[in-house]
Amino acid sequence: MQAVILAAGEGTRIRPLSASRPKPTLPVADRPLVAHTVDAAVRAGTEELIFVVGYEADAVREYFGEEYAGVPVRYAEQDERAGTADAVRAARDQLDGPFAVFNGDNLYDPDAIADLFESRPAVGAVRVEDPSNYGVLSAEGGVVTDIVEKPADPPTDLANAGAYVFPEAAREWLDVPESERGEHEITDVLARTVAEYDVSAVELDRWMDVGRPWELLEANEWKLAELDRDVRGEVHETADLRGPVVVEEGATIDAGVVIEGPALVRAGASVGPNAYVRGATLLGEDAKVGHGVEVKNSVVGRGTHVAHLSYVGDSVLGRDVNFGAGTNVANLRHDDEPVKLTVKGERVSTGRRKFGVVVGDDAKTGINTSLNAGVTLSAGARTKPGETVTRDR
Repeated sequence: MQAVILAAGEGTRIRPLSASRPKPTLPVADRPLVAHTVDAAVRAGTEELIFVVGYEADAVREYFGEEYAGVPVRYAEQDERAGTADAVRAARDQLDGPFAVFNGDNLYDPDAIADLFESRPAVGAVRVEDPSNYGVLSAEGGVVTDIVEKPADPPTDLANAGAYVFPEAAREWLDVPESERGEHEITDVLARTVAEYDVSAVELDRWMDVGRPWELLEANEWKLAELDRDVRGEVHETADLRGPVVVEEGATIDAGVVIEGPALVRAGASVGPNAYVRGATLLGEDAKVGHGVEVKNSVVGRGTHVAHLSYVGDSVLGRDVNFGAGTNVANLRHDDEPVKLTVKGERVSTGRRKFGVVVGDDAKTGINTSLNAGVTLSAGARTKPGETVTRDR
């Protein structure tokens, strides 16, 4: 079984976090987002991995190399992002036999990947409250009978989860016409497969499409919750680590620090003294959390520095960000409505009562900056000392 991993997209909905790297390589716990799916596919018996790359392809190549977890790795370049079928078509010359296809920006229930392989041909499915935003599957006796893309009146609540195992014949069915969206859709290939084969609908207990910044935060909440306590770094005797806390080798926890798990402090990171870290927090490699800082339920990227006496809550900070001393993030609206965030130029509800800010790589705040809930700082953005930021910068 070969596994084709779709990792060519730019990820415009999750900007500015994807301004200089592909969305599938954004951090989720101790590895890139896409690596969670790849690891599940390897455990399920994948014999070869084929990554379809495009935007900032080197980031994918550098992480996975020519062999990953003992499995050979190859790459296919998608020159023009023209849909999911077009992406798989870029890998067609490397396909030989039945093949799986996974969206590189989705998280899947790992056990279901093995079920998917065993049930081939098959498609991953998930029950959702509002199926109209998805491809909707109809099935009888566990066999798919139809698929409709984003119907106004969905026939079922069974949504396509973007995980497939196709028969070898599907290799020749990838030249599908453009859809109404102007893309070549893998769901058209699935429809052809459904017409000619008994395709199993494999239901996933859990699944997530990580398309927007708050979904990256939710993905980390999922995967950090699976951590077991493991402390290998240097921890001061007066520090208090509570629950499932992972401190990687090379990380430093200073005096008076309190960390309430689930939390992951990656290699080279430092915390404290007298800092407070809690609530599903990831501190990336070489991140620095200074004296008297509180970080709650957040993703702090590699090389980012949150200087002393600052507060960061329910936020996503990119790489090499510098928060000046006394920077404070608001993460709650006074009217208790869900916080909104700008996605592709439109204000969109995060669905979260508590959400802070999204900060792109290399952004910097002056001392005593206040950031309003739902503010986005683009890559390289700057604030002045004492500034209150209520709009995207």
